[in-house]
Amino acid sequence: MRSILTLLFLFVFECSAYAAGAVVDYQVNGEPYEGYYVSPAPDASLVLLIHDWDGLTDYEVKRAEMLAELGYAVFAADLFGKGVRPTEIKDKRQHTGELYKDRAKMRALIQGALDTAKAQGGNVDKAVVMGYCFGGAAVLEYARSGADMKGFVTFHGGLSTPEGQDYSTAKGKFLVLHGTADSSITMADFAGLANELEQDGVAHEMITYGGAPHAFTVFGQDSYREDADRKSWQRFVDYLADTLR
Repeated sequence: MRSILTLLFLFVFECSAYAAGAVVDYQVNGEPYEGYYVSPAPDASLVLLIHDWDGLTDYEVKRAEMLAELGYAVFAADLFGKGVRPTEIKDKRQHTGELYKDRAKMRALIQGALDTAKAQGGNVDKAVVMGYCFGGAAVLEYARSGADMKGFVTFHGGLSTPEGQDYSTAKGKFLVLHGTADSSITMADFAGLANELEQDGVAHEMITYGGAPHAFTVFGQDSYREDADRKSWQRFVDYLADTLR
């Protein structure tokens, strides 16, 4: 039986004349994962995209295609494992919780995804890591590892820093896009991150959007806010043009 991502790939391939994406099976520490890679040109700058707590779904693939149409190669990573796409809240909490408890594994999974993107032809020397919700928290975890990337971007992501960690070795430019009405990740969390980044001398820009709740960019959900989505996406596009030029 074909996987959901395989069927989605076939749909995208038929509908997109600009850049054809492909499902990519890969392994990290002997475990199977299933990502999605799309690139408009062999030398295109790379965006490594980290999914939210649903796992890698059609939402991330759609965002990857949007970025490919702008001229970027994109690897949408899989941090949960091949075929693991939780739909129940308890399962989503389980899979994210396991990685929150094992930060070394979270970092290794992102590095494994980046290595896979490189093997697909992605230009990891001109690359930004971005993520949504849980993926945003994962992006910041990777940034605190000192990963040598051009930048790190979160959309309504988790912003808290685990005890014993900081941004003293962080590199690149940070862009944090957040909803002021987010009750899951509060403005106190937002301010806390701003203070940490400033204290550690990290180049950053942080924007909040009034009235936007958690997951304000996710199409089709009650949380979706078109105005905040449009504005945050445009800021992201401008950021990529400046950071990866």
